[in-house]
Amino acid sequence: MTVESVKPAAPGGAQAPVLREPPLAGGAVPLLGHGLKLVRDPLAFMSRLREHGDVVRLRLGPKTVYAVTTPALTGALALSPDFKIDGPLWESLEGLLGKEGVATANGPRHRRQRRTIQPAFRLDAIPAYGPIMEEEAHALTTRWRPGETVDCTSESFRVAVRIAARCLLRGEYMDERAERLCNALAVVFQGMYRRMVVPLGPLYRLPLPANREFNRALADLHLLVDEIIAERRASGQKPDDLLTALLEAQDENGEPIGEQEIHDQVVAILTPGSETVASTIMWLLQALAEQPEHADKIREEVESVTGGRPVAFEDVRKLRHTNNVVVEAMRLRPAVWILTRRAVTDTSLGDYRIPAGADIVYSPYAIQRDPHSYPEHLDFDPDRWLPERAKEVPKYAMSPFSVGNRKCPSDHFSMAQLTLVTAAVATKYRFEQVPGSDDATRVGITLRPQRLLLRPVLR
Repeated sequence: MTVESVKPAAPGGAQAPVLREPPLAGGAVPLLGHGLKLVRDPLAFMSRLREHGDVVRLRLGPKTVYAVTTPALTGALALSPDFKIDGPLWESLEGLLGKEGVATANGPRHRRQRRTIQPAFRLDAIPAYGPIMEEEAHALTTRWRPGETVDCTSESFRVAVRIAARCLLRGEYMDERAERLCNALAVVFQGMYRRMVVPLGPLYRLPLPANREFNRALADLHLLVDEIIAERRASGQKPDDLLTALLEAQDENGEPIGEQEIHDQVVAILTPGSETVASTIMWLLQALAEQPEHADKIREEVESVTGGRPVAFEDVRKLRHTNNVVVEAMRLRPAVWILTRRAVTDTSLGDYRIPAGADIVYSPYAIQRDPHSYPEHLDFDPDRWLPERAKEVPKYAMSPFSVGNRKCPSDHFSMAQLTLVTAAVATKYRFEQVPGSDDATRVGITLRPQRLLLRPVLR
């Protein structure tokens, strides 16, 4: 199904269909609306919404929000100029991402920022990062000791932050900062999610323990970014990397971009990217422990490609099953599980009327687990991404990096490092969960395991 078929034009003067108001989802409570359900069990709540319609209304405090539940309409939403990046998610993220970075900007500023950062993520630029990705992936495996417990949260953040910092910001000695980033983002993204679904405004400014913890974590994230920028300026060096491009970028008038925009751009590069990649690595490690048959297939595939030498960046494109394991892990456990947009004009989605200014929400988690789109939708089945089967997946039912002009610019960069890390660890180790490990899903703006502890065992 194409986007055009979702919202067809009326043929030859025929009267356009009468647009309807979307139905209201059940279960709202006074004052909080559906916010309570979105706090208590958000994944189950969003996954059930399609039972009520293709578009349904939600109440979040005093606000009405429209939830889109089908792949076709999420594609239409992402590609239509009638909607922009905005709404509860982005409002909650502004404290972290600011208003001047590529993640939250719209219109001409967003297009200009994309032009600045895109060269770093071109397909032909990715191989230059290969040696760093290889070094960090193999360092991860040599750092672990067989039989000792690995804290997958800190280790996943360490490798994700170090790859991003060394490739894009030419930053060294990032272990301590990776630990700070890991701890702070866990607090910040969970607090931002609460602020999104239960918008209590002034109550979040009260000096309560949870608010103080949130504010300390947020301040440390911004301090970390300021340290990185200050160190580069003090060095006087101008390596060919993304940070240099930002420091030398110009605005629409040919003037250097402002300090706040530079700060917000580095935040957008380092924090959401590291959080999403690290969360995916955690889920991949969990999958290797829970699905040993696929871990074995990865090892066999790597050895057939490499002949026994350490896996390298140049091998990534040949590792089809490994890549499919990564994609299937992202399908079932997407790091970014909820997204929002805002209507800029009176418009429609499908047969439903959407008023100007309305906030729209949709869940990649729900879309990617929908039984309408996937046979055996809860099974971990990497082979569903084999070419002959992948063509059966409806369009927009799997868009881990989004689509349109908001597509993540680092999609190829992220897939390369995820595939390489997965291949390196699965080739050397099999994994066992240990007492105290908790792989239940921790819900914030992103999804990650609560506390994943694994024991690596040499193969």
